[in-house]
Amino acid sequence: MIKLLLFVAVVALVTYYVVRTLQKRGVLSQGAQRPGSGSARPRRVRREPPRTVAPDDDPDFLRELDRRRLHGDDPDSP
Repeated sequence: MIKLLLFVAVVALVTYYVVRTLQKRGVLSQGAQRPGSGSARPRRVRREPPRTVAPDDDPDFLRELDRRRLHGDDPDSP
């Protein structure tokens, strides 16, 4: 019984490493075409506009700060 469990464990490990190796090489990709399955559908790439992470990364915000600094339009200044 122990030999059977050991054999099953070894087969499972070998299968796992073979599948992982094939995935890393790109052989098993989601968009891969299988024989007889028709044409593979191209993956949709969702493109999002770049996000502004912080105010100091926003060019419009920095431009407004420069304008306020140069022209003195800041109501909070003494």
